[in-house]
Amino acid sequence: MKDNLYPIKIGPESRHVVDRTGKPFLIQGEAAWSLFTGLTHQAAAYYIENRRDKGFNTLIVNLIEHQFKGPVNRYAEAPFLTAGDFTTPNEDYFRRVDRVIEMAENEGIQILLAPIYLGYPGTNDGWYAEAIRNGPAKCREWGRYVGKRYALRDNIVWLMGGDRNPNQALELVNEVAYGIRDFDERHLMTGHTLEEHSPIVEYSDGGWIDLNCTYTYGSVQKKLMDDYARRPPIPFFLIESVYEGEWNASEVQIRRQAYWSILCGGTGQIMGNRPIWLFDPGWREAMESKGSNDMMRLGALFHSRPWHELVPDVRHDVVLDGLGEFRGFDYLAAARTRDGSCLIAYMPTARQFTVDLSKLKGPDITAWWYEPGTGNATSGGQFEAKGTVPFVPPNPGDWVIVLDGGSGPSTEPGRS
Repeated sequence: MKDNLYPIKIGPESRHVVDRTGKPFLIQGEAAWSLFTGLTHQAAAYYIENRRDKGFNTLIVNLIEHQFKGPVNRYAEAPFLTAGDFTTPNEDYFRRVDRVIEMAENEGIQILLAPIYLGYPGTNDGWYAEAIRNGPAKCREWGRYVGKRYALRDNIVWLMGGDRNPNQALELVNEVAYGIRDFDERHLMTGHTLEEHSPIVEYSDGGWIDLNCTYTYGSVQKKLMDDYARRPPIPFFLIESVYEGEWNASEVQIRRQAYWSILCGGTGQIMGNRPIWLFDPGWREAMESKGSNDMMRLGALFHSRPWHELVPDVRHDVVLDGLGEFRGFDYLAAARTRDGSCLIAYMPTARQFTVDLSKLKGPDITAWWYEPGTGNATSGGQFEAKGTVPFVPPNPGDWVIVLDGGSGPSTEPGRS
């Protein structure tokens, strides 16, 4: 069994989450919505071990599936003895779920567990209609059932709703959350809304939101910055943007939204891949995708530096030009540690940009170029911590620059 890092908690400055020991926790996740219903135990073990080896520590999973690969699992077991009745849970189904959650815990992976996925408006994907038919009392009972069942399971974060704003189901989602809280006050709660909306807004009156998240298919960096600017601050992460294998997404698109999520102040991100998220044919091969391996390289880079101390360069005080369009696909996102000992900037396209080195900790600055598509790091030279200096990446493509100052790390980026 891996070291038990869970349950995660809110960090002392409400900017990041921390593990059970208080160490900053970088969410490196994947959407695995249909894990409980789409795979046998043997296949689930194979999937979880592979994701562990690639550095993933978080999976989004539907506790119950309405459509996609549900409602029955691969063992022909439905979640409810009476279809759609939240007060008739099927013990056989949930014993299967228990086993997969335990597998994940043993491999050091937490589950963002969605007990009442509502489904995208205009579809039959989720439980929106059933929630309304069940009513508040039954929704409260359903929450109490799952809250009691998983209260002592460490590797859980509750994910309420899913792919839509609650609207008429607001009271009902709240009742599920309150039912969970009747037994479980250990685990954080967040929500999943319609894209371009935020759970901290849509569920603002519920009182149960601990952790915010960003869900956007628009200007990713702008939405991230909007969530960073909220007052009072609340930790957030990129829960969803374009999935690999959908919308003709490029390698750079998958990488840039992930790097933006951290450099714009988030506490991590979730990537998605089709066919993996619903475990359609070809999912095994997709686990070796470029995106999966690029996320492993992203994790290696940020874990090699004090990522949790990075503050977004919102006003462009440090990187002065070459920024690209703020709402565009080429935006250069930069963040500097509070003490100025490290700056990390990601640019989706190679170009010249200028850095004010006087804003970094001296007397000397070591520059590194990091290729997010290969994980290779090369020296960018040594500089005095004064004046403005132009930088140009060595080759075309997307790049990361790391500037280490003062007594910062002596190792190259991506190496512990």
